[in-house]
Amino acid sequence: MIFTPTPISGAYLIDLEPRVDHRGSFARAFCKIEFAAAGIEFDILQCNLAHTDRAGIVRGLHFQEKPNEDNKLVRCVAGAVFDSLVDMRPDSPTYHRVFSVRLDAVTRQALFVPGGVAHGYQALADHTEFLYMTDQFYTPGQEKGVRFDDPSIAVPWPLPPVDIAERDRAWPLLA
Repeated sequence: MIFTPTPISGAYLIDLEPRVDHRGSFARAFCKIEFAAAGIEFDILQCNLAHTDRAGIVRGLHFQEKPNEDNKLVRCVAGAVFDSLVDMRPDSPTYHRVFSVRLDAVTRQALFVPGGVAHGYQALADHTEFLYMTDQFYTPGQEKGVRFDDPSIAVPWPLPPVDIAERDRAWPLLA
């Protein structure tokens, strides 16, 4: 795996290093040893798969507060997404910084999201499948969010956002 730092402190893009032969390819999608060598401690406790029916739908931006901050490893396994992060850690050098990237089933690139960083994505294709692994269990009442259309962060969603969950419409603005 190849780890590339993003502009958000502690977040990494992760590229596969496939072994290719006449049958296709094989690649390691997660390895605790390789993550540790990159300085990332990550013990997977839960895996989630989200199916989004149509392009334009935005999910997020969500994060959990301490003590249930969760690191995430996310990957688009069918279709494509515009994935966005907002650093919500007040003590971080990248506090309130936004980073966005396209993740899709063709490039198979993954994104490591550190705890305390809000995460959300917009489906860029109908019937998109999005896999995310976390090192904490979902804890009701600990989840927080950043509004998808907050003008102070101005996430540049590539499609007009549609079908936003009521909870995601109700998060307070940062300013």
